[in-house]
Amino acid sequence: MSKNGSVAIVGVGLHPFGRFPDKTVEELGREAALEALADAGLSYRDVQAGFLARVTPAGIGVGQRVFGELGLTGIPVTNVELACASASRGVMLAAELIRSGAAEVAMVIGVEKMGRGMLQPAGEKSYQALLGLTVLPGIYAMMARRHMHLYGTKAEHFAQVSVKSHQNAAHNPNAQYRVAVTLEDVLHSRMIADPITLYQCCPTSDGASAVVLASERRARQLTTTPVFLTAWAGGTPMFDPDEPGLSEGPTAMLAQKVYDAAGLGPSDVDVCQVHDAFSPGEILTIEELGLVPEGEGGPFVWEGGTEITGRLPVNTDGGLLSRGHPMGATGGAMVAEIVRQLRGQAGPRQVANANVGLVQNAGIGGVNVLALQT
Repeated sequence: MSKNGSVAIVGVGLHPFGRFPDKTVEELGREAALEALADAGLSYRDVQAGFLARVTPAGIGVGQRVFGELGLTGIPVTNVELACASASRGVMLAAELIRSGAAEVAMVIGVEKMGRGMLQPAGEKSYQALLGLTVLPGIYAMMARRHMHLYGTKAEHFAQVSVKSHQNAAHNPNAQYRVAVTLEDVLHSRMIADPITLYQCCPTSDGASAVVLASERRARQLTTTPVFLTAWAGGTPMFDPDEPGLSEGPTAMLAQKVYDAAGLGPSDVDVCQVHDAFSPGEILTIEELGLVPEGEGGPFVWEGGTEITGRLPVNTDGGLLSRGHPMGATGGAMVAEIVRQLRGQAGPRQVANANVGLVQNAGIGGVNVLALQT
């Protein structure tokens, strides 16, 4: 199969997600980057361009500071901010650069140190903010309620997403929450925005991710089994009163673009990472991606379809709900998990015979969809 642009991912790295009050953004980023470079078998001098993803304020020139921890080699460093989808957009930009021939090796680092509590834009006066439409648990709760009204989805279906995610995270040494929970634990945790309870909300986190991309020529010098980034697409919401959709952005449209570009269909996907900042996100998104029929996501999750041994494993590392969600690092962590799955390096989380992976990463309506293949 033709590899779109012949771009490969040759190295991934993570700093564990959680709370690290004694570490700086620079330290978090450096550790993830060094792991990714070692994974790729490259030195920092091989990197020809850098992209730094972050969301919360970290001071002026954060990208230059984080990459400067690795050395001063004169490469261009670009800061990327697309809310929670910043790192996956950085991966797309790096891939475009390599596909154009302007570089053979590029690296994306995502970093974040987050305060406790719900993140709210300071001083925002948009009509969305005044109407309360920037309160993300409320947005997801409204989408969940609409789904329940249209398709008969039950609160237990959404809660089961969290049960599955915590179960997966128990096997992930980089996850913030590594403790399994029961359905009763989830349903009886504090109500946040009906039907979403506390255990159905992602935590705020510190952490970092790093992804090293290379041209096919360079990748084949490094490994006999490269993982290719075969197609990618990004976009922002479109207003359509007849098709309002039930996701943060145009996931269905972007997924179709990716399927067409990669020569794939939903039935080809072996493992998937989706943006589950709140538990309804998994059910809504697998439908938007065409992986299950519209309205059937709830029963599919309830019956074990998204578990590691299910028909379509989703968020095998625990997802945002349990792995954690340091916003600037999240997209890179999603890519890293798919890469490890396709390499057969996921240990007790390994999906059998995984050859095609999909990533859907959203950030305040900005959505990125990426397809990866061996």
